[in-house]
Amino acid sequence: MEPIYCQSCGMPLISDTDYGTNQDGSKNKEYCAFCFKDGKFVQDVTMDEMIQICLQYSDSFKHDNGESYTKEEALAGMQYYFPQLKRWKKE
Repeated sequence: MEPIYCQSCGMPLISDTDYGTNQDGSKNKEYCAFCFKDGKFVQDVTMDEMIQICLQYSDSFKHDNGESYTKEEALAGMQYYFPQLKRWKKE
């Protein structure tokens, strides 16, 4: 099964607690709990600001072989990936 990723920060949505919530309290299947709560984005930020927030956690990002990404690799990856996410995609 293909993993689902938050369409704001790119975090993998694995467990029920990872998912954000809609206004009615139901689980939102597009955004994580850190980005989306009660039907609204938790932070009013630009894509570049979101990248800087996520970059703080880059030591937890791992390559397929288990090695950590460098900050530079993580930044480059997010700069490529984030414009493809629903929240940041230009129509």
